[in-house]
Amino acid sequence: MGNLDLVTIIIIAANVIISYKGFGDYGFFDQYKFNVGGIQRGEKIRLFSSGFLHADTQHLLFNMLTLYFFAGTVINYVGIVSFLLIYIGSLFFGNLLSLYFHKNEYQYSAVGASGAVTGVLYSAILLQPGMSLIMFFIPIPIPAYIFGIGYLLYSIYGMKKRIGNIGHDAHFGGAIGGYVITLILSPWLFQTNLLMIGLLALPIVLLFVLKKAGKM
Repeated sequence: MGNLDLVTIIIIAANVIISYKGFGDYGFFDQYKFNVGGIQRGEKIRLFSSGFLHADTQHLLFNMLTLYFFAGTVINYVGIVSFLLIYIGSLFFGNLLSLYFHKNEYQYSAVGASGAVTGVLYSAILLQPGMSLIMFFIPIPIPAYIFGIGYLLYSIYGMKKRIGNIGHDAHFGGAIGGYVITLILSPWLFQTNLLMIGLLALPIVLLFVLKKAGKM
């Protein structure tokens, strides 16, 4: 982890430059953030541009650190082009799930690379499920797949209870994007990691079961 490839540097630089432009220019920020009303008026660029804006420096730093730690793992397994497909695809999946859940809330807005970054994280877990993570608040190694499943279960809870000013649905949608696109690009995983594919699918299935049952 922590392999800083050129493509990762370019993505981080784009996030930093565009986010800082947004910090100092509210008109720019307002024009390109995710906003349900704006998207439904035809401003589809927001589905992409909002993934390069952030609420503040802390938000930006957390997302870029997470990307830094996991991008190298994904690139090493699938290459740069497939990594970009996973990153951009996860960004769109995250925003599309947000749009699906908030389609009747015309004022709903959000920003951040969290969907794309969560997609990269979930992709890395699929590709290397045996790796361990050490979180700031839990100083012992946690198997990556346990973290991934737990994170999505927490996201479901956060979506249901609307916890904090956090786009839990974008995180979840990004994870779905990372999961689906990685499996399409790396079908060999079905031969080597079938059990892990099934385990990581459980929170995704649970979300749509709850939605269909009207509990989300």
